Amino acid sequence: MKEYGSNIQKLVDNIVNIEDREKRTRYAHILVELMRQIHPNMKDGQDYYNKLWDDLYIMSGFTLDVDSPYPPPSKEALGRKPQQVPYNMHNLRYKHYGRNMELLIDKAATIEDPEEKRAFVSYLARLMKTFYATWNKESVEDETIYTNLEEMSGGRLEEDLQGIRNGGMIEGTPRERTGDRREGVGREGGYREGGGNRPYGGNYPNQHGGNRDGGRRGDGGHRGQFRPNNRDNRGNDRRRR
Repeated sequence: MKEYGSNIQKLVDNIVNIEDREKRTRYAHILVELMRQIHPNMKDGQDYYNKLWDDLYIMSGFTLDVDSPYPPPSKEALGRKPQQVPYNMHNLRYKHYGRNMELLIDKAATIEDPEEKRAFVSYLARLMKTFYATWNKESVEDETIYTNLEEMSGGRLEEDLQGIRNGGMIEGTPRERTGDRREGVGREGGYREGGGNRPYGGNYPNQHGGNRDGGRRGDGGHRGQFRPNNRDNRGNDRRRR
């Protein structure tokens, strides 16, 4: 196997020719650890060590007889083509919106509350407009989005779309309208007026001592301490000389 190099293959051939089974097993474990160090970026785990032992058996031509923690792989499994995964072929009329948009439309059609349903349809229209701009790289009219949404829903959202045409879209995402927010956080939360965390208003002492005004005016702050005039000190030194 090219990923381990010719030197590892020579070591495998040497281990196979060892007559003592216990010694052969010990060398096989050492060789597996060496194979792991060759690719240190690989994740350590049970599946990875199983792969290393499988590679060791494959490089030995399935002739290695040692006490390994994993059973040797079968020769029939080597070179077998994987099973083909069928591709989901959905008959999408507008492929740039995707399959998830159809699922969201089905969800919107089952909402009973008229106000909530109209808000959900408004959210879908804005989302479809974003997908359309990503696909076409051009501006799109709202009426085009409404027409596509009406066709994709099979007429189930016709009444809601007519209400959006007349009264406009309802702002806000479905999560925001259902009240799924963190209480006490934000501009209107309890942190601004209540206790707990530090409120936004009030006077706080300066880190250097005293408040900000007192520290600057010399009322006990570090910044307000008297500093001698360096120019006068230099003059006194010259007179002494």
